[in-house]
Parts: sequence; C-alpha cells; structure tokens
Amino acid sequence: MKFRLPRRPPAAPETTADMRGYANQYSNTRFWTKLSNVARRAGYEVLEKALWLHYAAQRPDTPAWARTTAYGALGYFILPFDAIPDWLFGIGLTDDLGALTLAVAALAQYIDADVRRRTTRKLDAWFGRPDHRQPLRPVE
Repeated sequence: MKFRLPRRPPAAPETTADMRGYANQYSNTRFWTKLSNVARRAGYEVLEKALWLHYAAQRPDTPAWARTTAYGALGYFILPFDAIPDWLFGIGLTDDLGALTLAVAALAQYIDADVRRRTTRKLDAWFGRPDHRQPLRPVE
C-alpha cells in the first residue's frame, strides 16, 4: 500500500506574467458563482477589485495582454485550493486579494469611471449603500 502526500497548492502569483497562467481557469459562470458564495466573507475590498477587473476586461478597448492579466487574476480568485485555501477563516482570501491588487495595479488605466460606476452599483445592490456614500441633504 502506497501512501501519497497531498499535492502542494500552487504558490500565489508574484508577477503579472505568473498570473496569466491562471487565465484558463476563468469562466463567467464560475466567476459569478464564486462571488455569490464568498460575498459576505470576502468583503467589500476583494469584491470591488474582482468586479473592477471583470468589467475592465469586458471593455472593447482593453488590449489582449490586459484582458489575459485580468482573467488570470480572476482565475486564481476562482480556484478554491490555491496558496492559501479559501475556506480558512480570516486568511483564506488574502492571497486572492494580493493577486487581484497586482492585476488592478497593472490595469489601472483601463479601470475608468464607467467600470467604477458599474462596480459601485453592483456592490450597493449586494451590501446596501454605506452611510458615508449617502446623498447629502441640504442644510436648513
């Protein structure tokens, strides 16, 4: 009887080139399923960056290299078993946040006002509008 050690999860991507290797893990269905499964646990910051990348990759003027980088980061986000498994409470999504942040930094010029507006609308629908973003009332 042979005893097999579990396969070590892949390391978190450290460069945008590393991230592009995960692009084949992305699918629209898997992305929205992952978001719905981790929405409350992941929190606003993780979801905001994921949606920025998703909407930026859909823009027609986003070049292929930027789309591949965005889909690579989102593919890494979708994987449940990566460098730090997502089910670990409190720390499970930290490596995902790092990958998403790296991709956001690389794609910053393609995350325009329309991408931010679409993201804000979606997050407001999920979380409600925070008090600090409520419309101002006129002073009487």
